[in-house]
Amino acid sequence: MARPTETPPLRIGLTGGIASGKSVVADMFAELGAAVIDTDVIAREVVAPGQPALDEIRQRFGDAMIDASGNLDRGAMRRAIFADDKARLDLEAILHPRIGAETRRQAEAATGTYQLIVVPLLLSSPLLEFVDRVLVVDCEEDTQVRRLLERDAETVEQAERILAAQASREDRLAIADDVINNDHSLDHVRNQVIDLDRKYRKLTRRRPGSRQLR
Repeated sequence: MARPTETPPLRIGLTGGIASGKSVVADMFAELGAAVIDTDVIAREVVAPGQPALDEIRQRFGDAMIDASGNLDRGAMRRAIFADDKARLDLEAILHPRIGAETRRQAEAATGTYQLIVVPLLLSSPLLEFVDRVLVVDCEEDTQVRRLLERDAETVEQAERILAAQASREDRLAIADDVINNDHSLDHVRNQVIDLDRKYRKLTRRRPGSRQLR
């Protein structure tokens, strides 16, 4: 007799604009027991020295994108792609298929009541069809600019270019099943995470064979 097919875990796609606080939110879910698969972490792994993707980046963009230790120079790469849409698309063509394949592999291997798959560019990613629900971490654009200046961007103009190169806040919210606001305190964020953790566990318990739970 054939064994019944096991229903995959509930998969939540976590997204949000740059510097919206996705990593903070993902860490909070991990503390509550969710399995977290972060495509930013995977992206760093696929461009490690010796990986084919790094060789392709060198061929496309030149040695200026590789630092003295042989690693990807992320600052140089960031400046190059946010100043040139064609360069950004070329980089995505190198990285996204590899990131997508590794994300799916890790998701299939992961355990836990539900999974959180962190995808900054989920709106334009094939992974949008892989997840069951979409959780957007949202904040005001002024908050993003301030955080970018503290973290990545060298000028306000560069920060604004980075934001402009991504999907709009409105477009992200349009695909959201759930939203976490991150304009206020960490306690405010944590309370929202706790509420959603309860919700996702309830959804998992009554989950049908279909993965369409929106």
